[in-house]
Amino acid sequence: MEATAWAGVYRDGRDLYTVNRGPPGDRVYGERLRRDGATEYRMWDPFRSKLAAVLTRGAPNDLFAGVGSVLYLGGAHGTTVSHLSDVVPEADLFVVEKSPTAFAPLLALARRRANIFPILADAQLPERYRADTGLVDLLYQDVAQRNQAAIFAENARVALGPGGRGLFMLKIRSVTQSRPAGAIVREARDEIESAGLRVTSEIPLAPFARDHVALFVRPAPRR
Repeated sequence: MEATAWAGVYRDGRDLYTVNRGPPGDRVYGERLRRDGATEYRMWDPFRSKLAAVLTRGAPNDLFAGVGSVLYLGGAHGTTVSHLSDVVPEADLFVVEKSPTAFAPLLALARRRANIFPILADAQLPERYRADTGLVDLLYQDVAQRNQAAIFAENARVALGPGGRGLFMLKIRSVTQSRPAGAIVREARDEIESAGLRVTSEIPLAPFARDHVALFVRPAPRR
């Protein structure tokens, strides 16, 4: 098992792994477990997790550096959340999910991992959980609403710290089924940047997730 450029992420051949920070032998979504000496690792499937897809396609090396708190929008059943919990075990992960059906397994996951704090709420209304999260170092969004860019911008305004960073998984076909993908990406970038943020790079997630683009975001420097 070899360490990668991203702290907390390991590689064996083409496969990514994280150290299992949950109970020994615990699987979250049926992932492969592997033991190397006294350490147990969980395989991180890029076809099941967009964050793994981003790393596979080539994310910045400092993506997780210095992250002590995360606001995660769209936690679903906790697949990616669980690996992020492995990668930054000392960080507080505030995970927003609005579906009660998805929230149940997310809550069960939180009972096995002390750094996950699930919040049953709508990501369109960050003022309802701002008091719980405070300012965070990393804003991660993976939601399917049509107004995804506006949701990200508003949460960044409310909860992203001045030196923080954002990772926005843009689901193009959740915005529209008919218009060109490039136009949707440009409009999302424009909306984010008009909110005082700066898109530093973008990575298409094919072949792992079709019609998805990851946007890396930083607060714009003050003039």
